[in-house]
Amino acid sequence: MVYWNVSPDIFSIGPVTIRWYGLFFALSFLVGYQIMLVIFNKEKKSEQDLNDLVWVMILGTVLGARLGHCLFYNPSYYLSHPLEILQIWKGGLASHGAAIGILIALYLYVKNRKDMSYLWIFDRVVITVALAGFFIRMGNLFNSEIIGIPTDGSWGFVFTSLDMIPRHPAQLYESIANLIIFIFIYSYYFKSGGKFKEGLLFGIFLISVFSFRFLVEFLKESQAPFEVGMVLNMGQILSIPLVLLGIYLLIRKEKKVIKIN
Repeated sequence: MVYWNVSPDIFSIGPVTIRWYGLFFALSFLVGYQIMLVIFNKEKKSEQDLNDLVWVMILGTVLGARLGHCLFYNPSYYLSHPLEILQIWKGGLASHGAAIGILIALYLYVKNRKDMSYLWIFDRVVITVALAGFFIRMGNLFNSEIIGIPTDGSWGFVFTSLDMIPRHPAQLYESIANLIIFIFIYSYYFKSGGKFKEGLLFGIFLISVFSFRFLVEFLKESQAPFEVGMVLNMGQILSIPLVLLGIYLLIRKEKKVIKIN
């Protein structure tokens, strides 16, 4: 078994503390920017469009993730203490909220861009989002949060800052799954020659990421008190419509082909 006693803090300089979660969160955008830079250059899109996309993604991700956490998992508390919704540094981000935030942000992004469609931009952005999922779950691991249920398996993690019970490293499961999904859709994009239906990569991403999320939730401890005793928890309930959307994108009869110069 793995005895996990890693500090969530990397180092401190005076009142400033650099944490692993913050580092992984920043890496998700820095590496994602480099990937999108290659894609935008390949498809002859402007650097200004890419810079605008970065800010839209940051705002959509952070605002969506924070509001998702507050409204999906503890609405009564945060609606009674609305100012605490703004206190992101106290922790509390939800991936489903981030997904909704990105859906809205990218709609606004492409609204006045005639050379990009909604599905066109999503087919590319999900490549970086899958990689971000890898980084974020690694951050959760270093924070010893989103822990799994007890296990007798030799792969169990003992999060010593919480208790001495061997548990499923659910964060690591999701992190590895997101990395595999990233490698697949990244490779598909560059090896396809540009001949794929709009929405294909977006659909594959939704089905694979949120189907795995649905399954791995069975191995997690409840994230909120109200989930105790529920047949399906909030994470699973929110995953179902996203998987269905992915299936729709794959079976729709759109014949449009994207060409990469």
